[in-house]
Amino acid sequence: MHVFKKNSNIFNLLSEGVSEGVIVINEEQTIVATNSSAEEMFGYGKEELIGKPLKILIPNRFHNHHETHVQNFIAKGEKRQMGHGRDLHGVCKNGHEFPVEAGLNPFELYGATYTMALVIDITERKRIEKELSLWARIFDETLNEIYVFDIDSLRFINVNKEAQRNLGYNMQELAEMTPLDIKPDLKLSEFRSLAKPLLEDAMGKVDFETKHLRKDGTLYPVEVHLQLSLMGEKKVFFAIILDITERKGYTEKLEKTVEERTRQLTKALAKEKELNELKTRFLSLVSHEFKTPLSSILTSITLLGKYTETEQQEKRDKHVNTIKNKVKYLNAILNDFLSVERLESGKVNYKNEIFPLSKVVNEVIYNANMLLKSGQKIQYPDNIDEAIVFFDEKTLELALSNLVHNAIKYSPEDSIIDLKLEIEEEFVVIKVIDEGIGIPEEDQKHIFDRYFRAENALVTQGTGIGLNISKQHLENLGASLEFSSKINVGSTFVLRIPKNLIPIRK
Repeated sequence: MHVFKKNSNIFNLLSEGVSEGVIVINEEQTIVATNSSAEEMFGYGKEELIGKPLKILIPNRFHNHHETHVQNFIAKGEKRQMGHGRDLHGVCKNGHEFPVEAGLNPFELYGATYTMALVIDITERKRIEKELSLWARIFDETLNEIYVFDIDSLRFINVNKEAQRNLGYNMQELAEMTPLDIKPDLKLSEFRSLAKPLLEDAMGKVDFETKHLRKDGTLYPVEVHLQLSLMGEKKVFFAIILDITERKGYTEKLEKTVEERTRQLTKALAKEKELNELKTRFLSLVSHEFKTPLSSILTSITLLGKYTETEQQEKRDKHVNTIKNKVKYLNAILNDFLSVERLESGKVNYKNEIFPLSKVVNEVIYNANMLLKSGQKIQYPDNIDEAIVFFDEKTLELALSNLVHNAIKYSPEDSIIDLKLEIEEEFVVIKVIDEGIGIPEEDQKHIFDRYFRAENALVTQGTGIGLNISKQHLENLGASLEFSSKINVGSTFVLRIPKNLIPIRK
């Protein structure tokens, strides 16, 4: 140690001229000299380390291994890098550990062997290495595609693994390619135009959507985030690419869903509007159709009370008949409403059976004769006895009665209601032809709607239910009801019953 004291001026002159920490130890691994860089690095005062064992500068967990390493080094007497391939750590006076790099240099002085260690604090270097290692892992392991390419030639300099996997090219192949080789929809002039704001520092990043072409020829949609970066001192383009195949698929699916939901909502709103209109129409109908006959009944009952004499029997009979007719009419309306309810709930029970068509036609015409206006006649079908049908008798009577009653109601006095029968190959056809007021063309598309009354029929008593329930019952049984009409000429309603409903008798 006294050797270095005698030559301290020379040692100081040499050691203080270097930025590395200089520590000299003897063969016993005792510190005999240090420079100010070493003292500052380890947090000790001037010459505070002199005479201390070297191990105070090394973390406890490394002591045994370190002493053996230094002893072997001193024995060999070679100049070498300490801990090559391994991480070395030093420890400050305050216990703080930090990574170091140390070079060992043996020398002899006045017959004694010494070792000089040049120590460098590599904390900042390790931090940068970790950051670089992190960014390198991110670059290669991210599920986004990353491309680095030359701003002049546009050739790829580096491409991450995900991009190579998705494109199907390896890095050797990509090094001979440019972004234009994988973007068939993008021309050089267009790319230059997109990148111009970056080169002029007008923008920090450019975003756009395009398509990438894989090696196998398939295309996929991508979102491009392009910016400038530095590789060393050289400017390069840096592009982060997002494969938006799923997003596009989801967007298209979402758009279709929204479109479908909008359609459903529009339909629901239209249905609700229709129901509201039906409700309004129904309430108006009930108030009108019930009020009129009830008023007649009330009037007739009141007048009956005044006709107490025997000779007034004819007048009493007249009002009794009025009451009967009005009650019968109200009963028919209620039956119509009940029929609607049964149709809505699906509680209708049909019973098909074989019967001659004349049976129903005769019954309908018999009842209708009581409703005929002055001079009106019902023309009976000529060939009615030939027709045998297999159908629900009550349904057919209901539908035919409704058609005949409407023909009487909407036809003038002295007119003919003509019933025709046609036997076709597949159908038994019944036609009810009148010479009535007809149905306006603009109302014809609604004629089978529930509670609908044509504009020219509003002054005539009726519920607007009959045609609706007749058509529904008929269609439930495989039959059909159609019509044609001309204003002030008349209407023809056509009822078709399939002949194949008739079972074959063996």
